[in-house]
Amino acid sequence: MWNLPNLLTFSRILMIPVFIGAFYLPVPWGRQAAAVIFLLAAVTDWLDGYLARRMALTSPLGAFLDPVADKLIVAAALVLIVADRPTLALTLSAVVIVGREITISALREWMAELGRRGIVAVSWLGKFKTAAQMTAITLLIYRDPLLGLPTQQIGTLLLYVAVVLTLWSMTSYLAAAWPTLSAEE
Repeated sequence: MWNLPNLLTFSRILMIPVFIGAFYLPVPWGRQAAAVIFLLAAVTDWLDGYLARRMALTSPLGAFLDPVADKLIVAAALVLIVADRPTLALTLSAVVIVGREITISALREWMAELGRRGIVAVSWLGKFKTAAQMTAITLLIYRDPLLGLPTQQIGTLLLYVAVVLTLWSMTSYLAAAWPTLSAEE
């Protein structure tokens, strides 16, 4: 039950209060520390799944915890970003991303209930969306220029790319599930 992939997943949940605390540290390097913690969480998201598959350590606990941990840390990060820079575009982006996560989680749960979870399995589009989203959030949290690069502008652009991919992937999952959802009893 508590194998390495599951411990990595659980560590992502434990990182959330540390991440939030770092974000609000009243020191010049607080935001950078928060960005590093978020980036570490994003890496553990990839690593726990890779290790679970590679080492044949998949488990019901891991299958449950992994998406929960992902959604919690992304939602926390988006709330912090919007609280820090409450613009219409960032707020709408955050609502679209969080709304999609809730919708697709509910859809996957419902499809599993019907014995059709495979219809809405994670796709390459979902993985690409996650990569764009995690990179965008890391850059938006970091905020300061890095190696001469405008992280805020790059992060904002990537967040908009993530929103487009978010809507595209949600539409794709809903279209795949529609025949099952709309079937007569």
